Amino acid sequence: MSKQTALIVCPGRGTYNAAELGYFHTHHADKAEFLHTLDEIRSAKGQARITDLDSAKAFKPSLHGTGENASLLIYACALADFMTISTDMYDIVAITGNSMGWYLALAASGALSLTDGAILVNEMGTLMHECGTGGQIVYPVVDSNWRPDPQKRALVEDMLAHGQATEGVEIHISIRLGGMVVFAANDEGLKYLSANLPQDEHFPLRLRGHNGFHSPILDHIVPLAQDKLSPSLFTTPDTPLIDGQGQIWMPHSTDVRALYDYTLGAQLNSSYDFSAAINVGIKEFAPDKIIVLGPGTTMGAPVAQVLIENHWNGLADKDMFKTSQAENPFLISMGMDTQRTLVK
Repeated sequence: MSKQTALIVCPGRGTYNAAELGYFHTHHADKAEFLHTLDEIRSAKGQARITDLDSAKAFKPSLHGTGENASLLIYACALADFMTISTDMYDIVAITGNSMGWYLALAASGALSLTDGAILVNEMGTLMHECGTGGQIVYPVVDSNWRPDPQKRALVEDMLAHGQATEGVEIHISIRLGGMVVFAANDEGLKYLSANLPQDEHFPLRLRGHNGFHSPILDHIVPLAQDKLSPSLFTTPDTPLIDGQGQIWMPHSTDVRALYDYTLGAQLNSSYDFSAAINVGIKEFAPDKIIVLGPGTTMGAPVAQVLIENHWNGLADKDMFKTSQAENPFLISMGMDTQRTLVK
């Protein structure tokens, strides 16, 4: 079989939940050296080891879901998944990620070493846990069949307008996540969103333990992060990177200082457009497959929704996407046991 090209998507926070407990030990028992490196980083800071978090008898949101613990736990699982992808089967043409997944993409691309990537992720997770403010609420802008819904998108604009016009209320777009918008808001903004977004079975969804990521609410985090993390950690990527503004960072033309400034600057306090990143990935690199790293399976829907909005390979809605996936998956989720076998 001829080698296929692949766009890699790295997951962000919220992808390691009760169903993922034991993910690393189940799928990556052969990567003890990598896990040991992560455990050393944690032990040096007096934090729970990734080994112990992943092998716990029960999942505890108050333990596994906090920024200081969830961040490196997800990093461990996702980067181990990345190492598993067969280079005989796939030529990786570009790497992107959602939110914290940008840090993972940096490490997967070689712009950070695996150790330096872990240090960055752990420092940022701890910093957000200790100093982060605000919160996030998710709201869909598509209908039940994943087709764009103009009325819902207009409602999002109304929420933003209220935040701009009302003293003491901050409401921003944190992430454009396929068929969903993730709002970042302060306490008053969160109250307003919860009271004024139409309620259904699942939405609006307040994300537990999340701060007002990717918004001016975290302006104060920028100097703190830059004080903790040096530009010397960064180098040029070996594989093209697509960031949260849809910009491509190429191996032979990346300005390393600019990459650092974006990562610990605009990436923290400006909207993260994951939809734009996927858009650029499919149009500029035309991959044969999109491979979403685990843990979890929550990133599949946002990617699929971007494909549907672009009518990629003729996709028009959720039903067509599911039919296409059953026949010959274009989108491979390593968090699904039935699909991870397709990449190794």
